[in-house]
Amino acid sequence: MIIESMDAERSTLTERARIHAALGDPARLAIVDTLVAGDAAPGELGAVLDLPTNLIAHHLKVLEEAGLVARSRSEGDRRRTYVRLVTEALESVVTPSLATPPRVVFVCTHNSARSQLAASIWSRRSHIPALSAGTQPAAKPNPRAVRVARKHGLDPAGWRTAHVRDVVERDDLVVAVCDIAYEHLPAESRPRLHWAVPDPAAVDTDAAFEAAYAEIAGRIDRLAPVLSHDESVGRR
Repeated sequence: MIIESMDAERSTLTERARIHAALGDPARLAIVDTLVAGDAAPGELGAVLDLPTNLIAHHLKVLEEAGLVARSRSEGDRRRTYVRLVTEALESVVTPSLATPPRVVFVCTHNSARSQLAASIWSRRSHIPALSAGTQPAAKPNPRAVRVARKHGLDPAGWRTAHVRDVVERDDLVVAVCDIAYEHLPAESRPRLHWAVPDPAAVDTDAAFEAAYAEIAGRIDRLAPVLSHDESVGRR
C-alpha cells in the first residue's frame, strides 16, 4: 500500500510538472489568461494575441497535451472549433491542501514573543484553534511583543506562557517559529513545521519585533489556506 501511495504521488507530481512546463511560455500563458473569461476559436485567439496561425496551432497542441485545454466542435457551423480551458487541470498545479489538524500549536524557546504573536495572528486567519508554548518558557510575555500585538489589533490580555509538554496533544500540528525550539521539540511532536523567524528579543528593538510580526503574518497567510477545515468541528 505504501509503494502504491508513493507511485500515485510521483504520478501526480509528474502531471503537475508537465502543466507547469506548458505554462512556462509567455504566449501559452496569455492563451490561458484569455480562455479564463470564455471559450474562443483558434483564429480568435490569434487575432486577440497577435500571433500567426502556425504559432497558435503549436501552442494549443502543447496546452492540449498537458490537459489544460480541450476542443469542441460548434453546434452551429460544424467546421468551426472552439477551445475551452480545463479549469480542473489548472487548479491541480496549486500546492495540495495539507491534512486538517485538530489544533495548531506555535512553539518558540521562551513562549514570550514569536509563538504568542503567531497564535494570535492565526486565530484571526483560521477557524482551526491555535495555542502557543515554549521549550523553556519565560515567566511572562515580552512587553515589546505585547505592544506590537496591540498595535496590530490583537488582544494579548490572555497570553500566558506554558511548556510544550503541557500543551501539545496527539495530532496537533506543531509549528516551531525558531530554530532552537525546533531542535529541542520532543520526538513525539508530529506533525511539525519549522519557521526560522529571527529572535526579536536578541535585538530588543520595536523594529525587530515588527519585523518578526510581519514575517509570521506572511507565513500564516500562506499556510492557513492550504489547511482544509471542516466547519462542523468546533473549538476545543
